[in-house]
Amino acid sequence: MASLLEVGTGFHPELTGRENIYLNGAILGMSRAEIQRKFGEIVAFAEIGKFLDTPVKRYSSGMYVRLAFAVAAHLEPEILIVDEVLAVGDAQFQKKCLGKMQEVSRGGRTVLFVSHNMGAVSSLCQRGIWLEAGKIVKTGPAREIVDAYLTSNAQAKASVTETSGLLRAGDYGRKLRIERLEWLSGLPLHHGEAISARLDFRVLQDVDDVSVGIGFSTLEGTRLLTYETDFQDGCRPSLRAGTGFRAEFSVPELVLAPGIYTVDIGSRSGDSYGLDYLPGLCHIEVAMGKKTPGYIVRHGAGVRMPGDCKILNGSSH
Repeated sequence: MASLLEVGTGFHPELTGRENIYLNGAILGMSRAEIQRKFGEIVAFAEIGKFLDTPVKRYSSGMYVRLAFAVAAHLEPEILIVDEVLAVGDAQFQKKCLGKMQEVSRGGRTVLFVSHNMGAVSSLCQRGIWLEAGKIVKTGPAREIVDAYLTSNAQAKASVTETSGLLRAGDYGRKLRIERLEWLSGLPLHHGEAISARLDFRVLQDVDDVSVGIGFSTLEGTRLLTYETDFQDGCRPSLRAGTGFRAEFSVPELVLAPGIYTVDIGSRSGDSYGLDYLPGLCHIEVAMGKKTPGYIVRHGAGVRMPGDCKILNGSSH
């Protein structure tokens, strides 16, 4: 059994990365010969070769994670326990780690993955256990447990989400700040039926060519659908500071298949200058509508759009 529970556990800050590979490997139960045999693979996986002979006390938390995971992953344990530690690494390394864990699980070994990253849980795990206050709430196929967990969340049922006090990255929210998202059509949303929403925002500095939008993404973060105020008619007003505004969205037919999605909201000036952006603001449930065919009620159905289709007799060809 091997575990990755906290950044730097089993590392000595005064020792170099090279020395800590041997130290940490020994703590995890690897023999010196085994560490030497896998040393090159560990260094290549961690991608810190340039700093291999630098004391780890000078490493960033991301470098710690890279080295710690690389050692644990090459132990080839029967059971690998991984906590939220991967949240520290960058997106590319997280993807690499998830791929390694999938490789471990496909090899007949067990990965116990503890995380609030529902996209990672649903893509990596076959079975899920939902814990609350130390007690099991529900167990079953991972996707079903993720959906149950997210739909139980108040955010997935709240018609109004206040955003003015949320932290932004970089300069987002400095010139224009979105303060509130409200679903006017009620929740859950329904596939194939009309929906409407409202975004309230305040202009803090004069801005030109303004548009605002709402996006729907998968739990893994892939954007599927976006509604923007300037898409159809190119309306991009110039707005003056110290004024509150409201954008209302009305969609006659929601084309998202039933499932759980994350909602992103944002605003920009012109084609590329971001004014405000809140990715993954909340989760939203899309339920079956009156015209929803049963075959699309499955994970990964994504966007299903109506179209004019005909079946023609091709016997003459």
